[in-house]
Amino acid sequence: MSSVNKVILIGRLGKDPEVKFTASGNPVCTFSLATNEKWKDHAGNDSQSTEWHSIVVFGKLATVCGDYLTKGKLCYIEGSIRRNKYEDRNGNERTSYTIVARQMQMLSSSNGNGTRPRESKAAQASGQCDENNPFNQDDASEIPF
Repeated sequence: MSSVNKVILIGRLGKDPEVKFTASGNPVCTFSLATNEKWKDHAGNDSQSTEWHSIVVFGKLATVCGDYLTKGKLCYIEGSIRRNKYEDRNGNERTSYTIVARQMQMLSSSNGNGTRPRESKAAQASGQCDENNPFNQDDASEIPF
């Protein structure tokens, strides 16, 4: 039996994307994405929860994200989840999770007036960046964070 590691998120950017480059010159873009969930509690009151996701994008798609995404923009992200273990300052083992984006589609209009954006090459950018993705290699030492 095969397995699937696929994540689909639609949310808003929490800050402007940050693009860095590996030692070999491959672009890597990171940003945070907020997703909201709304429901009525047992008393009938409206409730809301916000989850923050760390997103990392590699290759040409990283460049597109850095050029076109900004804080507050709504976007669609499709990729996979990666677990990262580390030690904090006190020596405690911690775990964080990162979404490695393979596809991104901008859902906000560039003019901010709420109208649907024109379909553009950048908005339809698809992450065919596996050759530049350090997570697909045995040695992830090129990751700049």
